[in-house]
Amino acid sequence: MAKTVTIVVDDIEYEVPAGMNLVDVCKQYAGVDIPVFCYHPKLGHDGNCRMCLVELATPRKNPHTGEMELAWFPTLQTACTQKTSEGMTVRTKSQKVIDGRREILEFLLSSHPLDCPICDKGGECPLQELTLRHGPGTSRMYWEEKMHLGKHVPLGELIYLDQERCILCARCIRFQDNIADDPVLAFDQRGRHQQIITASSPGFNSIFSGDTTDICPVGALTSADFRFNARPWEMVQVATICSHCPVGCNMSFDTRTDREAGGRTTIKRIMPRQNERVNEIWICDKGRFAHHHMEHPERLTKPLIRRNGRLVEAGWEEALREVTAQLQHAGENVAAIAGGRLPNEDLFALQKLIRAQGSHHIDAYPPVRGGEFTASVGVGVGTNLADMGSGDAIVVIAGDLHEEAPLWWLRVKAAAERGAMLITIGGRETRLDKFATHSLRYDYTEEVATLNALLGCMKLTGLPRSVDGLKEAVKGARAFKPDKAIKDAAEALAGANNVIALVGHEGLDGQGSHNLAQAVANLLMATGHFGRPNNGLIVVWPTANGQGASDIGVRPDYRPGYQRIPVPGMGYTDILAALADNTLRALYVVGADPLFDDPAAEQALRSTLGTIIVQDMFLTATAEVADVVLPSQSAAEREGTYTSGERRVQRFYPAIEPCGQSQPDWLIIQTIGKRLGHGNPSPSAAAVLLEIAKTVPQYAGITYQTLAEVEPQIPDVGGEDLYYGGTAFRNRHGLGVQWPAAAESGGALSAHPVEAAESIEPEEDMLLVVPITLLYDAEPVFHKTSLLHGRVPGPDILMHPEDARYLDIADGDVVRLSIDGKDITVVVRFDEQAPEGAALLPRRMQVQGAPMAATFATLVRWDVEALER
Repeated sequence: MAKTVTIVVDDIEYEVPAGMNLVDVCKQYAGVDIPVFCYHPKLGHDGNCRMCLVELATPRKNPHTGEMELAWFPTLQTACTQKTSEGMTVRTKSQKVIDGRREILEFLLSSHPLDCPICDKGGECPLQELTLRHGPGTSRMYWEEKMHLGKHVPLGELIYLDQERCILCARCIRFQDNIADDPVLAFDQRGRHQQIITASSPGFNSIFSGDTTDICPVGALTSADFRFNARPWEMVQVATICSHCPVGCNMSFDTRTDREAGGRTTIKRIMPRQNERVNEIWICDKGRFAHHHMEHPERLTKPLIRRNGRLVEAGWEEALREVTAQLQHAGENVAAIAGGRLPNEDLFALQKLIRAQGSHHIDAYPPVRGGEFTASVGVGVGTNLADMGSGDAIVVIAGDLHEEAPLWWLRVKAAAERGAMLITIGGRETRLDKFATHSLRYDYTEEVATLNALLGCMKLTGLPRSVDGLKEAVKGARAFKPDKAIKDAAEALAGANNVIALVGHEGLDGQGSHNLAQAVANLLMATGHFGRPNNGLIVVWPTANGQGASDIGVRPDYRPGYQRIPVPGMGYTDILAALADNTLRALYVVGADPLFDDPAAEQALRSTLGTIIVQDMFLTATAEVADVVLPSQSAAEREGTYTSGERRVQRFYPAIEPCGQSQPDWLIIQTIGKRLGHGNPSPSAAAVLLEIAKTVPQYAGITYQTLAEVEPQIPDVGGEDLYYGGTAFRNRHGLGVQWPAAAESGGALSAHPVEAAESIEPEEDMLLVVPITLLYDAEPVFHKTSLLHGRVPGPDILMHPEDARYLDIADGDVVRLSIDGKDITVVVRFDEQAPEGAALLPRRMQVQGAPMAATFATLVRWDVEALER
């Protein structure tokens, strides 16, 4: 039990935690809102705005009588800098406090432009709100006496600063310094001339810059795509889930009927929605700004059918008739590839259709594995990274969380700063290494060997009896020889109270990601870190719903709910091979664009004689080679669910009208299924989820109603006191449901020895190229947001300077690479963080219309003679 103390607030006694911030205590325990500007519950105190003034007394011994008495401070004190102690007494409503708050507001307004009618913050402005509550009714300052500064100062291409409105609370600076670890903002000059500046190039260089507009207590910081666009009271908030990465950030579409859009409802901005177990009150800039594809003019509005070598518009009846005929002809000789942005309802409908045809040839793209291990030893229900601290450990393997899952990066970093031991294991340095207690390096292809060596050198006092095959797995791991760094990490890890492992897929194909997840699962099972909160495995999927795809059965070896198939179907790589040799009659691609960035897919899709059916929002590179293209709706136009990497099923809601004749993916698929004799379509997405709950044991009991349940969260944000927590929205539409792993529900657990992969030895004219993921890329869905184009790097390949010097290559040279027989042109960029002996090639980048990279580490022919300078 935490130590408690008794304090008095406005003559009423309260028992509260000792050492807690006084502003928070008054709000949570006494129901007293102390006005603040610089203080924020996520940032802590700064004490510079002075708005939180209170009368304060603490007990002291009278030197004359020896008795305890209250000693009142002679002046008002800042509540945000006070910690609760026994006997503390506070007055928040006295005349002295009232006068002090009024005077502080008068000082703050002395140079404020008072332009509320044209300010984007109007209607949700803490300064406006507190001035009405506590401020003077009139101003004693003449306009000419005010300090006039810049009104539209771009800190970068995303955020604008109004220097006159800024009250210098430093919230934005402290967020960037302490939360985002991007110290790119600072104060410049002094006194009334003081102002915020950007200290980076490009300006405001942070992937969390938009969060500063939420916590800014005035209209000083505004975003480029929302400023002067709508007023807060005009908009309707619609709950949604981010579809860009596996974190599953809770967000809100702010929508309004737009005259310029012909009376359609449009998305005006995206705001974070509080979920303290997922994204707290933050979102990254990709989630905030990359929504413009949903209303882009290039959206498909009608079906397309290939006629005389060209795709032409057609009606739904004609398109469905053509698809049905081709699938009937294909029979069981059909395969499907699904994208990771598809909701659970769509994925379930797709795998059900393919299996009803007698085929198990289905896979997700990119083909990453590991779901069967999160189903058995995934993190326990109730896991919260915010609970990880001193005595706990977090292991991050084969990934760059800052680029692949930004909010996990933010929360893992915070856990390390609270005292959690962080172990990073990878083929290259990432930003998370700065906070790591131990950083282990391996050569690419040595991922499993490194994990086996870590397990093999651990001193295990006893193995859990509930896990079959664990002794053999540990015995196999002891064959791997650890170096000193691995031994030190193993010794430290052995003493951890709780362990969470986040497993990525950098440089790995589907089988490689499976083997690595198995090796990590073996480690967790051998050390007993499974089956309870804040312990277990998280897979860092390359897409938003990779976990859901695995759960639902969008893979060739498992039916829904991880029911193993005796004779597995073909996975992604084999599907492409079967297309290339024309042994497949039909391929159904839904929400995926493999031709865009996979050279192997390009060769197979362009050469096959089989029928290609594509279902997407846009005429993607894959759709351009299709025989039939069906227009689907975006996540803003329909309802559905995603399953995050922590196995939390979360619901999103429709926000805008459908684009043209587009339909939900699940409805299109089930309509085709009806024509093929596989039953009638479900009446709604909610009905599809009910079928999922009956079919997938892990989803039993999950309905749209249970997903909509909420509970009080701390800190309390999004209420009437926007000055306290900013403009992040309170969660009124559901916190989601995390389904229990087998280790929690008494299911069978098994471990298996994992063989290390064979090392790759490049020949003289070849180079080991490792595809890496960047947050900002040229993926078509993301690239429809022109506002972020300046943040997308060019077609670069990153090399260590030593490797480049060996090859006689200079920084900025243009070279040609040959990947699977396809030549691409890239620019060499020196990067000290790139590992020696391998080059890093960002995925999903446009290179003269050609796919950029394969999905896993591969040997690439390096044409040095074709080098251009």
